[in-house]
Amino acid sequence: MAVKVVILLVFFVMTVAIGIFFRKTAKNVGDFVLGGRNVGSWMTAFAYGTSYFSAVIFVGYAGQFGWIYGVSAVWIGLGNAFIGSLMAWVILGRRTRVMTKALDSATMPDFFEKRYSSNPLKIAASLIIFFFMIPYTASVYKGLAELFKEAFGLEFWVCAVGMAVLTGFYIIAGGYMGGALNSVMQGVVMAFGIVAVVITVLNGKGGFMQSIFQLSEFASEEAATLGQPGAYASFFGPDPKNLIGVVILTSLGTWGLPQMVHKFYTIKSSKAVRQGTIISTIFAVLVAGGSYFNGAFGRLYIALEEGQTIRQFGFDNIIPTMLGGSAALGVAGISDALMGVVILVVLSASMSTLSALVMTSASTLTLDFIKGKFIKTMKPSKEVFVIRILCAVCVLISVLIALFPNMLITNLMSISWGAMAGAFLAPFLYGLFWKKATRAGVWASFITAVGITVFELVILLSGMKVGFPFNNPINSGAFAMVASLIVFPLVSLVSKKLNKDDVDEIFKCYDGGDMVSPKYVAQEE
Repeated sequence: MAVKVVILLVFFVMTVAIGIFFRKTAKNVGDFVLGGRNVGSWMTAFAYGTSYFSAVIFVGYAGQFGWIYGVSAVWIGLGNAFIGSLMAWVILGRRTRVMTKALDSATMPDFFEKRYSSNPLKIAASLIIFFFMIPYTASVYKGLAELFKEAFGLEFWVCAVGMAVLTGFYIIAGGYMGGALNSVMQGVVMAFGIVAVVITVLNGKGGFMQSIFQLSEFASEEAATLGQPGAYASFFGPDPKNLIGVVILTSLGTWGLPQMVHKFYTIKSSKAVRQGTIISTIFAVLVAGGSYFNGAFGRLYIALEEGQTIRQFGFDNIIPTMLGGSAALGVAGISDALMGVVILVVLSASMSTLSALVMTSASTLTLDFIKGKFIKTMKPSKEVFVIRILCAVCVLISVLIALFPNMLITNLMSISWGAMAGAFLAPFLYGLFWKKATRAGVWASFITAVGITVFELVILLSGMKVGFPFNNPINSGAFAMVASLIVFPLVSLVSKKLNKDDVDEIFKCYDGGDMVSPKYVAQEE
């Protein structure tokens, strides 16, 4: 216990110090929200990666999907790395930086207003972000508190509230740059920690080959595989159809999530985009691939009581139990020192994700909803003050939701990603590349994604049984994204077009050599 506490205290002191250091530099919205649009490749790549992967991945998703899909869950991590990171940076990175600079937009709703010449779109987008960002934030607190409860034996609510106070402080104090520098430190801890945990888990069962052999002896629980053994150690696992839904939700979703796309707003140069692409992809392979690979061996460490189902045991308890050991199976937990590192891994991932979520939600509500609509004029210092207050409010509401015991981490995250990525993915992607994108297409995407998500919520809360893709929040979230990508261009083709001269003026930012006009290019080295 002493080892874990010391490691934790050192980390807390460093985190708070960084927040205090950057407090003086975050005096206006440009600095507080965008880091002055002058953030380097390493900071941006780690900010992207650590915002992507949190306790939701390491504790919730890795535990649940590792149990359901076995070793094939690694496909989720690879999808996160090559679709959610590599392709996102290659396709969106530079064009996002250039067009958002040209439009002088600081948030995604602001981008929608200026790209599609519509203030109502900005208001609608800001409300979608505020309401559906909170379940995601709650899922992070829930995953974080579950692990702390296992490591320190504290009550769940104590862990959740304690984490809220710490993360709230450094977000409110340091702004974007405080979070970005913390992300570099946290990212290094995550990469090394995940590798150490995977090696320890495999060694606890006799090494890689022995672990795979033991996993292959479990009979599949899926009807489609007829209950034969070996499915959990196979290439595509026992349920490839639903596995595809998870890959789409967790990988393609990043293209439309405001807190992820926002990282491209802040990067300083074209060269930094290219460097960041490589760094972000390698980081994702290590962290996401390692997390899901680790979760695949949960069956070797969990001893269910007679008549008990895994749902009664709790998917969110799988990873903490693996790390704590199982007396029934004669498996010792990991060492105190490594448990301290694991705590830092999950804490690092979660704090950086929380900073991105809370910052996005609070800044969007302030700049795109309150400012101009309820408060006509706001001084820069007042804008930052209001954002900080709303950061605290978002943290408080998220913790209260996390305290509900029956809400699965994966359900909370899937609801959030389905609504936001489904609503924003198509309007943002097509808006960067296609001149014929229209306002009606944006509204169609908003209505489609939110409608699908609300329907899934009704099903979830009422306990109704509905077939694919509404059989769980994950598949419905993936369906919302795909539906949006189809609905948006179809509606845009048949609806009223935007003023051609205005659109041509916006797309001039891509004119000139190397795809980018010198007038708008990010600062070059």
